[in-house]
Amino acid sequence: MGNLKLKGKDILKLGYPNNKSVTVALEVAKKNFANKNTAYVKNILKEILLQPEEFKSNLMLGQIAEELLTSQKTEKRMLLNNRVSFEIFGEEISEDAVNQFYTSLKLPVSVKGALMPDAHFGYGLPIGGVLATKNAVIPYGVGLDIGCRMCLSILDTPVSYLDGAKNKYEKALAEHTKFGMYEVHKTHIENEIFDDETFNLMPILRRLKSKAIKQLGTSGGGNHFVEFGEVEILEDDEQIGLPKGKYVGILSHSGSRGFGAEIAQYYTRVAVENCPLPKEAQHLAWLDIDTHLGQEYWIAMNLAGDYAAACHADIHRRLIKAVGGRLKVRIENHHNFAWKENVDGEELIVHRKGATPASEGQLGIIPGSMTSKGYIVKGRGNAASLHSASHGAGRKHARNFAKNAFTQKEMKEELKKHKVTLIGGSLEEAPMMYKDINQVMNAQQDLVDILGTFQPRIVRMDK
Repeated sequence: MGNLKLKGKDILKLGYPNNKSVTVALEVAKKNFANKNTAYVKNILKEILLQPEEFKSNLMLGQIAEELLTSQKTEKRMLLNNRVSFEIFGEEISEDAVNQFYTSLKLPVSVKGALMPDAHFGYGLPIGGVLATKNAVIPYGVGLDIGCRMCLSILDTPVSYLDGAKNKYEKALAEHTKFGMYEVHKTHIENEIFDDETFNLMPILRRLKSKAIKQLGTSGGGNHFVEFGEVEILEDDEQIGLPKGKYVGILSHSGSRGFGAEIAQYYTRVAVENCPLPKEAQHLAWLDIDTHLGQEYWIAMNLAGDYAAACHADIHRRLIKAVGGRLKVRIENHHNFAWKENVDGEELIVHRKGATPASEGQLGIIPGSMTSKGYIVKGRGNAASLHSASHGAGRKHARNFAKNAFTQKEMKEELKKHKVTLIGGSLEEAPMMYKDINQVMNAQQDLVDILGTFQPRIVRMDK
């Protein structure tokens, strides 16, 4: 239990105006000074009241200063504007996803948008939505799984080993990968991500650090996976640096686990409280990047992205140690993130929710379903797509559709037809639930060039 005994009336007695600044001061004080005595905290709050400008840039206390300096806010809901310029790639995109995208284009902070050919309905911005905004970051424009990403390791192992030593590869996935909310590794090695001082900057990051340590090297549920497969390099490319041919590959798809999810949920709630939007746009609430809360989220988002990358590195380290072989090339990219980028000569915040960064010359990996090929790609830097491409094949059906549409027998037959072994998995992620990856790739020929493929052979997913 902390020593701090502070109430709203105590803050009012300090001279604070009777508005939201009192609530903010109380929340910040309890978050940061729970173990300090009340007199000490009151002195700090008094200093902020007297000189709020001096505290604006303080990561811990700046939120109070901002609230004191902000002119009286209106509670009237913001009006949406006319749609800003946009481009839609692909044709098989559901009407609800398109309408959701259209709503995002009407935000007062929106500047430009693009919808990828694998797009489908999500929370806030649709999956496959790309949105450039002015000085604003949208937590649900990034998504719940911050830093969700693809990671492909190409090994020097002969492809024939996937058949000849199949049991070894199956055992490695069964024993050295963990999925869902409750599976964690029994042992961990030290990881430099946890030496990052950013963990100490904010209470929410300090609180979540132990969870992040516990879940390092694990994968989420749903469509997250780790798989061994056959990589084929189709084009000589200096960045890849491998001759044409076939190789064993490890491909993983996951994000920042519970660490990122709690950051997303917290800052979405905060954004909704501070950004009164019409009901249809409520999940698109944003944080001004120049404010204390906007900076908090930006710092937390980037740390979650680094943590997601560390998770993938740990997964691949464990598997390579288990099956042998040397790492030749690693290709990886985020697809639930926001970046500061130059768009038509102006620095904007580009949100890619389920979209692969595809700047000119940028390598990426776009998977299909658990039975279809994925693609190693190089971005073409298409300005109309905001330098983006799809992040996969995209769902054709919602998850609840699978229960009545397909049987376990049908899924097993589909897996057998494509010579794919599945460990775990569910009907919700059956190959029939996804769009045709070839049609998706055809719709984005102007966005990426294909350098190689990845054919899944042994797939591990949540049970």
